Amino acid sequence: MLFLAVRQLGVVVLSVLSGVNNTTTREALRSWDGEWFLGIAQGGYAGVPPGLVDAFGNRSDETPLAFFPGYPTAIRWLTELTGLQLTTAALFLSGFFGVLTAYALVRLGELIRGGSTRTGLILVVLFAASPMGVVLSMAYSESMFCAAAAWALVFVLRHQWLAAGACAAVAGLVRPTAAAVLLAIGVAVLVHVVRRREIWHPLAGLLLAPVGLVGYLTWVGTRIRPGAGWFEQLQAWTDLQQRGWDSRFDWGVAAVTFAGKALGHSGNVLEIATIAVLVAALVLVVIAVKQRLELPLVLYGIGVLVMDLGSNGLMNSKARLLVPAFTLLIPVALALAKRRTSTVVLTLTAAAVASAWFGAHSLTIWQYAI
Repeated sequence: MLFLAVRQLGVVVLSVLSGVNNTTTREALRSWDGEWFLGIAQGGYAGVPPGLVDAFGNRSDETPLAFFPGYPTAIRWLTELTGLQLTTAALFLSGFFGVLTAYALVRLGELIRGGSTRTGLILVVLFAASPMGVVLSMAYSESMFCAAAAWALVFVLRHQWLAAGACAAVAGLVRPTAAAVLLAIGVAVLVHVVRRREIWHPLAGLLLAPVGLVGYLTWVGTRIRPGAGWFEQLQAWTDLQQRGWDSRFDWGVAAVTFAGKALGHSGNVLEIATIAVLVAALVLVVIAVKQRLELPLVLYGIGVLVMDLGSNGLMNSKARLLVPAFTLLIPVALALAKRRTSTVVLTLTAAAVASAWFGAHSLTIWQYAI
């Protein structure tokens, strides 16, 4: 209920700003990448509407392959099962997977050192009220990915390796950020094997975990580079991203350049806020390490952050791409859990209101992709 309440506030504020900016709430919630996911859900990779193009206005048979299949496949299955319209099904699934994520976050709050159910509930609100939490209500794949990643981490902390591997495999069909989940599981398995000398269940989970991500990247490679070596095929998706969206790993050069220009010349709210979110994430990494947060949770958060900061891509998408880094919010949840209830309520309410406005601003006033 807490997750849904925060996200409902965001949708209400979005409705208000949509009304005064000549758009509708529904159109805002299915905009940008949402159109791609809906197009793939409707017609498959070969039947995406021709009006959808990459960042350079180009379109080829390969272009839709930049979008992972997990979320649009779930949309298609739900529409076939229920008869719902595509957009309705997509938005319902985002809410549904958001609730699944919320349950996992409560479990994480209970499992961490010094944690409690109170910590988990606070973490749920902080997650729903992420600066770009609006994406959890959109026809975007973040909500589904977060559900798979969060439950994978819960199972890792419980040493339920096969379940963790299965969730990681699902995450790998939804977003490339699944690499951060694989990092967390890989290190957790290594530590577990060394300490407890248990091999078979951890190894089975570890082998299952990359099936989704590696499987999809390999499939894309066979479509784009038939007959090429396996490693070259794995790189095909990365090359596709670079050609269509100029997105590549540049070790943070573009992010630093963007921050310098924005702070020196730009007065744009979204750009300054994006920089603030990235800096806050870096600070939270340091705090998480100093507080000795469970290693898989720290590594997962760092993995998401590195993939975000290290990629040039669209600079104003970086706050959105940090939404899956929910483990970095755990130190904040732990600190708030020790405060008086009135302090907690005021802090979380302020975060929810700020998130609602920022998300609505990004979709209705900001003119570019988020």
